[in-house]
Amino acid sequence: MGFKDWFSRRKSEPSDRQRAIDLIAAIDKGGLPLNAARVNDIARGLGLEVSTRARVEDTIARIRRALDRQAF
Repeated sequence: MGFKDWFSRRKSEPSDRQRAIDLIAAIDKGGLPLNAARVNDIARGLGLEVSTRARVEDTIARIRRALDRQAF
């Protein structure tokens, strides 16, 4: 692999659903979401409307429900 190849390779971004799954898995392992904007962005990626005043805990619960609905 040459020098140019190293810089030209890009990691593909995870899907909105995968980001949500990763967030919930991290929370279930005991992690705490520190960035409410990131949680809101993930929720919006799933098609949820999220108020900037919504509590993070409520948004996480909505993400869980959305993932349950999308399970296949």
